[in-house]
Amino acid sequence: MQQMIKIKSLCKSFGSFSAVNNITFDLNKGDILGFLGPNGAGKTTTMRMLTGFLKPSSGDVIINNRNMKDNPEICKSFIGYVPEGAPLYEEMTAIDFLKFTAKIRKIRKENLEKTLENVINLLNLKKILFKKIDTLSKGFKRRVGLAQAIIHNPEILILDEPTDGLDPNQKNEVRSLIRKLGKEKAIIISTHILEEVNAICNRAMIISDGRLLLDDKPNEILKKSTSYKSIYIAIEEKNSFDLKNEILNKKISKDVSVRNNQCVIKTNNSKSVKSNLDEFIKKNKFTLKHYSIGKGSLEEVFRRLTSDE
Repeated sequence: MQQMIKIKSLCKSFGSFSAVNNITFDLNKGDILGFLGPNGAGKTTTMRMLTGFLKPSSGDVIINNRNMKDNPEICKSFIGYVPEGAPLYEEMTAIDFLKFTAKIRKIRKENLEKTLENVINLLNLKKILFKKIDTLSKGFKRRVGLAQAIIHNPEILILDEPTDGLDPNQKNEVRSLIRKLGKEKAIIISTHILEEVNAICNRAMIISDGRLLLDDKPNEILKKSTSYKSIYIAIEEKNSFDLKNEILNKKISKDVSVRNNQCVIKTNNSKSVKSNLDEFIKKNKFTLKHYSIGKGSLEEVFRRLTSDE
């Protein structure tokens, strides 16, 4: 896949405070990257440097094989950016704002009508085009913000908290649009909403205190969770505490706990633990009330990594 972004040893300090500390990664077309971190982790500062709004203290931002430092205008032409809160000129109507954005993005007059038609249809903006932006719902303001970001059909989209404050239906609409756009573009989504990553991203990074802690596919990150492949079990014949003691006594597993009236047996991905447990249940003819295998928790990995900082 075509490499669209390359970040090398990126740092940003404000006086003695280090907001971003030596971050390196790259992004290809087709990647939808979830950029995760607690509040104050350095997500927004990093995105401002990627988009050329903020100069790094050191390091390089390479956009489509061009250095942002040397070619800022060309680099920015490849990027669509929705800042946190999607700030807009609220005294303008939606259509006037989109025309204004098209002019700034140097879209030719002969292409203007078709360009506007494309983004209006894609974001379903027809019914609010002539309304002032300050009268729009938060959901429509987000859509207008996304429209200005994609009006010039950029190859890169950088979205800071794109669904923050939206209701469930609005979130679903925005996520569906991002998935659709992600087939042809490189997209970075900064968020502290972990469900966002599972819903739309094919890659995730976790940063804290300005440092990159983890960069992997979401399903690989889930495997780092302590609950991954754990067995959750409850039976009719015994309460969970008695069952836990019996499992320990039979040496089926050394790591058994009780949570929500279920035994949680950590397997450490060992097939023998599951087979021995299944044999134990079968031999004693226990009646299962619950039996499931843990899929892992992104939230647990996130908390473990960021709270240790």
